[in-house]
Formats: sequence, structure tokens, C-alpha cells
Amino acid sequence: MNIQDETPYVLLGGEERVRELVDRFYDYMDELEEVEPVREMHAKSLRVSRDKLFKFLSGWLGGPGLYEAKYGHPRLRRRHMPFTVTEEARDQWLLCMNKAMDDMDIEPKLRAFLDNAFLRTADHMRNQEH
Repeated sequence: MNIQDETPYVLLGGEERVRELVDRFYDYMDELEEVEPVREMHAKSLRVSRDKLFKFLSGWLGGPGLYEAKYGHPRLRRRHMPFTVTEEARDQWLLCMNKAMDDMDIEPKLRAFLDNAFLRTADHMRNQEH
């Protein structure tokens, strides 16, 4: 896999697979007791969160800039400032994303790229030490 030749969006499988990743991610967020604190940061219904994450990941992975077209620049850190994002919250979020990716049989080099990219981004959202 050469990330420069094709975007992660294309390598993952495009719109259908990004939607699958988002749906699996939020299904885990709803199912896993150990991520309850990060789940509580979300609205009771995850419908809007699912749509926003799908739109964001589409552009973030090199596909259509759906999030920017609807909401403008993501400004991720600023949008997460109202929430207490600790290492624990970061790790809970990553647990859901990692389990979602585990379910999808992602090509190993792409998976390594995504693991690193999600870790860096999730870690950047932290705004509290504990």
C-alpha cells in the first residue's frame, strides 16, 4: 500500500466502508460498559453523532469534504473543549474505534496508518490530565 497513490478513504473502501466503521464504532460505544463515561458525553440518541463522524471521517481520510461543506472547518479541539477529555476518555474512544476496525478486516498497512492517525488525533483532543 502506498498512501500517496490512493487516499485512506479509497483504500478503506469508500463511503460504504466509512459508514460501516462509524456504525460499528457507535455500536460499541452503546454496548461496552467500560466506555460509559465517554458515552455519557454524547446525546441520548447517537444519530447526529454518527452522521457528523461519518462526514468528518470522509474528508479526514481523503474523500469528499462533507463535514466542511455542511459545518465549516472541523476545529476539533475547540469543539471538544466543553467536554472533559482525559487520557481515560481518549482510551475509551480509541477502544471503540479499535474494536470497530478489528471487525472490518482492514489491510495491515492501512490499519497501522489508521491506528497511528486515530491515536494522534484522539490524543490531541485531551484537555485534562486526569
